[in-house]
Order: sequence, then structure tokens, then C-alpha cells
Amino acid sequence: MTNTPVTVVGLGSMGSALAGAFLAAGHPTTVWNRTASKADSLVARGASRAGTADEAVRASPLTIACLTTYEDTRAALEPASLTGRALVTLNSGSPAGARRMAEWATSRGARFLDGAVKNIPSAVGAPDTLLYYSGDKAVFDEHVDTLRVLGGDTVHLGDEADLAALYEIAVGGTLLPALVGFFQGAAALRSRGLEAETLLPYATKWFEMIISVLPMYAKEIDSRDYSDPAASVDIFHAGAVADLELAEEGVDVDWQRPMHDLVRRAAEAGHGDRSIAVLTELLSRP
Repeated sequence: MTNTPVTVVGLGSMGSALAGAFLAAGHPTTVWNRTASKADSLVARGASRAGTADEAVRASPLTIACLTTYEDTRAALEPASLTGRALVTLNSGSPAGARRMAEWATSRGARFLDGAVKNIPSAVGAPDTLLYYSGDKAVFDEHVDTLRVLGGDTVHLGDEADLAALYEIAVGGTLLPALVGFFQGAAALRSRGLEAETLLPYATKWFEMIISVLPMYAKEIDSRDYSDPAASVDIFHAGAVADLELAEEGVDVDWQRPMHDLVRRAAEAGHGDRSIAVLTELLSRP
């Protein structure tokens, strides 16, 4: 059986990794990027270089667009004929942006899926790499074997086109605070002449602990029962003083102040003896 031809539009680090995975799996792969030279290494590996975005889309029944934003994707594909083509977007953006993208794509005759790659470019193609998609289930079912080339953990979240972006931004919201927390710890150690590498075994254990308690917090949030806390709002509120005193070690801790303010507001609202997961209620607008 001949592997499905695929087009990849957008050849940054992630787009190039996607195209490389398709080539490695034997899919005829057409590539296009505004800066044509970004395709050189892929062409040397067997990819076909399209001269225009329209030529790229016409080359394959399935187009994967991997640009920075939905707006970038629309701008790149504006000259292309999308009628009858399966279009999958793998870019950053909000759920509202995904809805606008879906409306634009379907108005142009495309069959649309939005998606997200939940790993770094070097992990593309690995059996445990997660990608999730939302939108036209018929497109997903038709091309799932091809999409699975990009990662073995391939999931369809539902027919609503914005679900992948919703989960992407919901999961992604944990990334920057977690990284900045690690960077703050590294800065504190460096102030004492210690190397960041010495933090790794303890930070890793800490992240494993956080992973282990997420099911408990999810259950509390779904039931809205915060009455039996493993860690209360008051505990976090009391700890704020020590967190901010880290500034005395020559570390900028101002990024933490909005989070401590959220905890303070929860305590002042009478939630002090309830689970810290009650912060979800403060973060949820009516």
C-alpha cells in the first residue's frame, strides 16, 4: 500500500521535525516555507519543494500547517485553494483563535482539524509522544495512521474545533510557572556559588510528588468539595512570607506576588481551612 502523500507548510524547528518524520516513514512529502532555503535539508533527504503555498496544498490530500499563530497560517494559505483538502493546524493560539481558524478553513472548502504537539521537536515520531486533535472526526479517522507517524500517542478529543487549543492552553498554563520556579531555585543556589545541576534530583522528586497529587485535586475540583485538605489555603498563605524572604538571598521574587495575592484573597473569602484546590473557584468567572 502506498503511503499517503503529505504537505508540510512552515519549516521552523517543529515543522522541519514533522516533515522529517514523514520522510523517515516513507510518505511522499512536499514542503513549503516563505524562506525557501529552510527546505534545503529536507529536499536533500527526498522532500519535494513547492514553489508556492497553492502548489504545496495541491500536491497532497493532507496538509499540515505548522506556523507560529493561526493568523500566520491564514496569511500563508490565503493564496491556496483548499477545497476538498484535509488541513491540520499545529500552531499556538487560543480557543477563540482556533474557532476563527476553523470557520475560515471550512469557508474555503477545507476539511479541518486543529492539533497540538505536546513535546519538543526532537521527540517527534517517538512512540510515547502525545499529539491531540479536535475537529472533523472523519478527517482524523481517514488520516490517523499518517498522523500517528508524528507520535504514537495520538488522540482525537472531539468534534468541536477548539478543543485541542483549549486543552493546549489548559495544560500549557503549568509550563511557565513551573520553569520560572526552577529558574528561581537555580538563581538562589547560584547566589551561594552552587550549581543548578545539584538541584536536579530534588526538583525531579518534587515534580513527581506534584504529579501524584493531581488526581486528588481533580476529584476535589470536579466534586467542588474542598473540605478535607491535604494542604490548606492557610498553609500556603503562611508560607508566602518565607517565599518572599528569598529576596534577601539576591533573588527577584516579584513574579510570585500575584500568586500569593490569589491565595490571600482565598483566605480572606473564608477558604483558609479548605484545600488549596479551592483556588479554582476564584479563577472561574461566572
